[in-house]
This record gives sequence, C-alpha cells and structure tokens, in this order.
Amino acid sequence: MAPYQYELPTTGAISFTDICIDGTGSYTVALVEATTARANLRSILKEHKHGAGEKDYLRIIKTADGYLPHIYSIIACVTAGELSLRASPVFSWRSTLSSRGFATPSSRTDVPSLYADLAFTLLTLAYAYSNLSSVTLAAIGQYELERTISDAERKAKDEKLNFAANLLARASGVYEHLAEKVLPEWDKAIGATKTERPPELAKVVVTALAKMAVADANQLAIRKLMTRSAYDSTLTPGPPLPKSHPPTSLLGKLYINASSLYTSALSLVNAASPTSNDSKEVNANLRHYLSDESTFCSAMSHRWFGVDAGEAPGRCGEGVAFLAWSKSELESLKESKLKLSVGGKVNKEEKAAKKDRLADELDSAKVFL
Repeated sequence: MAPYQYELPTTGAISFTDICIDGTGSYTVALVEATTARANLRSILKEHKHGAGEKDYLRIIKTADGYLPHIYSIIACVTAGELSLRASPVFSWRSTLSSRGFATPSSRTDVPSLYADLAFTLLTLAYAYSNLSSVTLAAIGQYELERTISDAERKAKDEKLNFAANLLARASGVYEHLAEKVLPEWDKAIGATKTERPPELAKVVVTALAKMAVADANQLAIRKLMTRSAYDSTLTPGPPLPKSHPPTSLLGKLYINASSLYTSALSLVNAASPTSNDSKEVNANLRHYLSDESTFCSAMSHRWFGVDAGEAPGRCGEGVAFLAWSKSELESLKESKLKLSVGGKVNKEEKAAKKDRLADELDSAKVFL
C-alpha cells in the first residue's frame, strides 16, 4: 500500500516587521529572520506546486522545521507582551482538502491570527512527512517478492521500510499536537470572533488525519512483519504457510485494528463535511481512500482469521466462511470506481498499483479457499 498523497498548500507573502510592534527594539533582527524563514517556506511551496520532475519533500520538511521556531517565538512574545500587533494579522493559505479547493485550485483562504499560520505550517509539515513516506516506498518497490535479492539488500530495504513507517508516525504526532494544542489555543486567541476555516483546520478532520496516519503506519508494520515469509512464499506459494510466517491470528488482529482506525477517521471526516457547503466539505478522494483502505484491511483480517480457523481442528467451516467473506470484500474493491489523484488529476501509477494489489490478494484468497 501507498499512503494517501497530499497536495501541499501554498501561501501568500507577509512581513512580521510590518505586523509586529517592537517597542524596545530588541527583536528587530529576530523579526527579519522570521520573515526570511517564512519567505523560504513560501518559495519552496510555490516551487513544489509549479515545478516538474521529482518532488523534494525532505527539503520541504527541513524548511518548515526551520520556520516553526520563529512563529512559536513570535506567538510567545506576543502572549508575554514583549511584542504587540498593529492589528490582527491575516494570512493567506490555499486549502487542499476542501471540495472547493479541488474545483478551483488557485483559490486561497484568508485566516486570521498567528495561530492560523502555525496551524497551516504544521499541516504542511505533516503532509510532507506522509508524501516522503510514499516516495520512499515507491523507491524500494515490492522487494520482499524478489527471489534474487541478497540478505544485505533486503536488510537495507527493511530499514527504508521502517523509515517510511516512522515518517507516518511523525505525521500522526504533528496532527495530534495540532488538534490537541494549537487549535484550542487559536480558539482562545480569537475569542468569540467567528471565522470560517477550511476543513483541514477543523479539529475532527485533523484528528481523522492522525488516525489515518497511524493506520497507514500499521499497514507498513504488518508488511515488515511479513517480509521474510513473503519471500519464502514466492519460492513455495500456497499452503502450508512457511515456518517464517507470523501467527495468522496476530495478523488478523493487526488488520482489524487498522480497519477500525480507517473507519473511525472516515466517520470523523463525514461528520465535518456538510454537503451544502463545498468550502467545508472534505474532498471525495480522501473519503474514498479511507473507505477503501478500511474495507481492504477488513478483508485481510477476515482472510487471516479464516486461515487460522482452517488450521484448527473442527473449524474448517468457520475458516471457509471467513475466507469467502474476505474474497467478497476484495471483489467489491476491485469493482470500485475510485480515481486515485493528486490535485484532481488521476494518478495512473497508483491506480495500477492498487489494481495489482487487489489482484494479488484475490489470487491468494482463492488459493486458501
């Protein structure tokens, strides 16, 4: 599987020396440095959006990381009274998760408060973590199925697989921090003032993204758990399972946990997506991804529960029922008309990879049946 591919937002220019009042003159250099750091982030996001070729997500991560200490420091100074604001600052960011954002990619949303800029920067960082994970996975390919791979090569790619999973864990941590710390502070800062926010800045949506990142990481952890047995199975496909295979009941439990995370995330996203307002509705691509991954993980859990039951005395009928259930779920996904896309454009490579994964799992289910 490949994690959900986010389109990164872009932002407008702003100068902290223009919006902040430094009564003592102690922070003149710091404000200039903060403006420069933000300009660097704006520049690299603009370059990413309009540039062709391979995307450098690691550079985006480093640039966002470089800006975060500045915006945190400015917020702290304003809170402590060491800096004051000429007026409530308004930052311009482009929403990339709303249905309207996909329909009109050039549209931007004006969001007030320093916390708004912090929130969008954290979102950008988490998106980049997830996308870098996808790039890393694409680079290693399905190495566990290569019959000629050496132990050294497998170990190196195992480490990259771990790295991809860790990136998703970091993304989840950023989302959780945003949902539990930053957004409540933003609410306190603006008080009773009502402001329209894009869907990605709703607490329930950010919480959903955190759950999705954990579920994606769980799938990679399952893949890592099965790398050795997957290689052994390419040499001797079909039952019985190789000795290197992890316990089937454990795999079933891990997959059902991932499925529940996707389902929970989908429920949160749907709750935050009023159909009457495209600007607040989360785009269909993300909702389809959550739905399909939930179904896929459910199918895989039923398969391994079925295999586990089939290997136990007197439970063959139960095993067949689980396997038939799994096969039915996979077939429903095969017929899905989901278009995997980034920025509204169909991603043919990801769509082909999804079809291949479903075909492989269906073939495997038929073998066990």
